[in-house]
Amino acid sequence: MKIEKDLVASFDYTLKDDEGTMLDTSDGKEPLSYLHGAGNIISGLENELSGHEAGDSFSAVIEPEDAYGVYSDEMVFTVTRDKFDDPDQVEEGLRFQAQIGGEPRLCTVSKVDGEDVQIDANHPLAGMKLHFDVTVRDVREATAQELEHGHVHEAHHHEDV
Repeated sequence: MKIEKDLVASFDYTLKDDEGTMLDTSDGKEPLSYLHGAGNIISGLENELSGHEAGDSFSAVIEPEDAYGVYSDEMVFTVTRDKFDDPDQVEEGLRFQAQIGGEPRLCTVSKVDGEDVQIDANHPLAGMKLHFDVTVRDVREATAQELEHGHVHEAHHHEDV
């Protein structure tokens, strides 16, 4: 069965950056499962998976526009420390979720200067060309509930891909 819209596909993957540094892998974990065509994974990888079937292995390079977007300086801004629930815990590298433009965004504190806190609301992989090595493990029909909810119902979920 070939991967197409409204089917559930499961795959193993290794993700690397342009320098070959491993960013994420399913190695040692359950394969990642998703509902094809529902926007559950980045569009570039979903496009590359389309038409493959169980047992297929391939490599794909996904441009930023088809992954987590281009890096935007407009998504970097400064707020005062008192905007945080626990101002004393604010430090460089802190990650948190915030509503920005009506959307939930993963944000990172990129700099702390006294009471000023610089926030980067770009995805941590924004602006990066992503290199995937993929092996398709399974392709199956989606359940009615999965189709209705727009995602796979399994115990294991991966958030980063």
